[in-house]
Amino acid sequence: MTPIYDPRTYEVRRSVAYLMSRVRMALHDTMDQELDPHAITTAQWVVILLLANGVASTSSEICHVMTCDPGAMTRMIDRLERKGFVRRVRSPADRRSVKLELTPEGKAVYPKILAVAIGVLNRFLRGFTKKEVRQMEEFLNRMLANG
Repeated sequence: MTPIYDPRTYEVRRSVAYLMSRVRMALHDTMDQELDPHAITTAQWVVILLLANGVASTSSEICHVMTCDPGAMTRMIDRLERKGFVRRVRSPADRRSVKLELTPEGKAVYPKILAVAIGVLNRFLRGFTKKEVRQMEEFLNRMLANG
């Protein structure tokens, strides 16, 4: 297969990696602004999203998905616990195992902050067709599979 990029002609500002990073940062900044009235950060939103959708149920699983430091995740879970959105539940079978779950307050706030997140995503996708978005999702999944 012919390589896409060549070190001799590489233009960082036109590269997929640079542009994906810029989009991620812009999404993150906009999400932080839009979630602020709910007293939730984008990173906290992701934790709630992962728990609400069964993608992860432990701190280490969330760390893996978010590629973050376990110590930072512990502090984030502590903040979400203080806000009343998440609780730690020890496994009756193995006391070393701690699962995370949304509290009733976390379940109640989830649809509200989901609507905020969907609004931000739709704003960033303005002008795209549904077909183009599905194609972009396919491209990103292919990149993940290639990695």
